[in-house]
Order: sequence, then structure tokens, then C-alpha cells
Amino acid sequence: MNNSQEQLIIRKAQATEVPVIWAILQDAIEQRKQDGSKQWQDGYPNETTVKDDIENGVGYVLVENEVILAYAAIIFDIEPAYEVIEGKWLSHGAYAVIHRVATSKQVKGKGMATKFFKLMEDLCMNKKVFSIKVDTNFDNTPMLKIMDKLHYTYCGEVYFRGSARRAYEKVLA
Repeated sequence: MNNSQEQLIIRKAQATEVPVIWAILQDAIEQRKQDGSKQWQDGYPNETTVKDDIENGVGYVLVENEVILAYAAIIFDIEPAYEVIEGKWLSHGAYAVIHRVATSKQVKGKGMATKFFKLMEDLCMNKKVFSIKVDTNFDNTPMLKIMDKLHYTYCGEVYFRGSARRAYEKVLA
């Protein structure tokens, strides 16, 4: 893939794309397992999660030349799990939540998740939302590296689905 010719776009996922998105998520679930992570090893996320995301208008894909390279849920609403934090958020206004980020194994190691995050940040700014909040497992090294690389601030711990998670926020300029 030649970077100078990349035509990456972010758009809402469509119901017909669930099989492709679910395959990407299954690969990510397996990768988490191979990495020794406990994240996503309990039946979540699943195909129903993806269908619900799309029905609720929060499922997004990263596409290049009609090929889906990554998936995420981008929620422009309050995340109930973020209402209580052991620590402190950077801001208290409107924010977007990013959940279920996964990239296709075809593009693993090519910085695609980082590019996807940058496009998600642009999407948020276009919607006049200037804060992004994210949580991840303590042992999800690839996501922790992205948070650091893109200057997300560690804010403390939140509890999501019964487990403590590292909570990050980035205030967009």
C-alpha cells in the first residue's frame, strides 16, 4: 500500500457489511488472545453488538478503495460507565466515546489504527465535539501505544462490564 496514494475515508457502516466487520473483529479477538490479553475473551463483542451499533447509527468503518480496513463504534452521547471515574476527566462538556476498535489483519502493523483514530478525531471536530473519551484493558498493549502516540491523557479507571479499565481523554483543538 503506497501511502501517497492512500484514499482513506471514514463513514457509517451498513447492515450489509456486518459479515466483513464481524470477521475483522473475530481476528482482533483472536489477536488479543494470542497477545495474552483478557480483553474480548468473554463473548463480547459479538455479531449482535455490531448489528446493534449499525442500527443505532454508531458503527463506523475505515475504507480504502471500497475495502473495509477497520471498524469502531463512535458514540456521540453519554457513556454511563464513564459517569463514575476513579480519577478525573479533563473536561465535562460534550464528548464522543470510541469503543470496539479493530483493524483488518491485512493492514496489521501499517499504522492503520493510528490513521483511523486521526480520522475519528476529524469527524468529532466536524461535528463540533471537542473531546474524545476511550477506555481499554490494562493489557491491551497496541491500544495503550496508540493512546500514548496520539497524546491521549490517562485520566484514571472506569468500570466497564464489571472490570476496571484504563480511561483516557483527548481534548481536540
